[in-house]
Amino acid sequence: MHVLVVGGTGLISTGITRQLVDAGHEATIVTRGETTADVPDVREVRADRTEYEAFERRMRELDPAPDAVIDMVCFSAEDAESAVRAFENRVDRFVFCSTIDVYHRPPPKNPVTEDAPRNPPVSDYAAGKTAAEDVLFGADGDVFDVTVLRPWNTYGEGGTLVHTLGTDSSYVSRIREGRPIVVHGDGTSLWGPCHRDDVARAFVGAVEADAETVAGEAYNVTSEQTMTWNQYHEHVANALDAPAPDLVHVPTHVLRSVAPDRTRMLRDHFRYSTVFDNEKAKRDLGFEYTVDFETGVRRTVEWLDDHDAVEEPDGRTFSDRLAAAWRESTDSFVASFGPVPE
Repeated sequence: MHVLVVGGTGLISTGITRQLVDAGHEATIVTRGETTADVPDVREVRADRTEYEAFERRMRELDPAPDAVIDMVCFSAEDAESAVRAFENRVDRFVFCSTIDVYHRPPPKNPVTEDAPRNPPVSDYAAGKTAAEDVLFGADGDVFDVTVLRPWNTYGEGGTLVHTLGTDSSYVSRIREGRPIVVHGDGTSLWGPCHRDDVARAFVGAVEADAETVAGEAYNVTSEQTMTWNQYHEHVANALDAPAPDLVHVPTHVLRSVAPDRTRMLRDHFRYSTVFDNEKAKRDLGFEYTVDFETGVRRTVEWLDDHDAVEEPDGRTFSDRLAAAWRESTDSFVASFGPVPE
């Protein structure tokens, strides 16, 4: 099968491309040519999918046309409408990378299944992905068969590890050095990282699966190792043979007040406790969770080390100051009450 991957140099995309080639498929990637990645020797097409007219013309000119498209960089209804125009009557199957962010949170129940409410959206990003889903589902069966995959927190070689204050790789240095790690709330909300190779395998499964089974369907493709944030940091420290992490718990609303620009992911994602049901993807796409978190952490950090991409904290950082100030203020608060009466 000839598969076109739109956005073929991203974190998940590189895993998809390698697995497509390993499975004997012909792969073509569409990129702007601005990012290099460790991908097999595959055909590369240069195009910017945000320049709709030129992108659509370039896709219609592909010869031969692909059998299937995996779109990793569709973020809005306008992007999706352009994809419909570009590939109408040209491909049989269209696989869209959406996100679990389309689900309204907190969800009405856990685990979250694919029919959970999608509105109101939790962020502008979620609203865009939801609108794109609606456009593509509207085209299913008439223009091409549509399958939607919804990953959660995907990590791996070529990326970093998330933490309460963002995605900067200085987090790795802080863990290694035993420096304070700021954690939102009491650290017991849930999180579920999934290595990109496992997520990528589901995308390959989506192009290989029986069309009648997967057409018009959405699939959660998320971790099978859900953990608390406290456990998350403990796993990272253990994977890196680092000291037990020095966790400093700060209420979410306080962090949002003092660091609004660094806590957008906390606002939209981290503060919620969610568990996602992957049974449908296991049944139809052959999805498996095979890379345990500590193994994935080691592989990710080895890649960062090999590429000299681990940032070193410079002196007393914002995280250090925040942790010290919170500890000082809470110690003062507790002391202000004096001895606790019997």
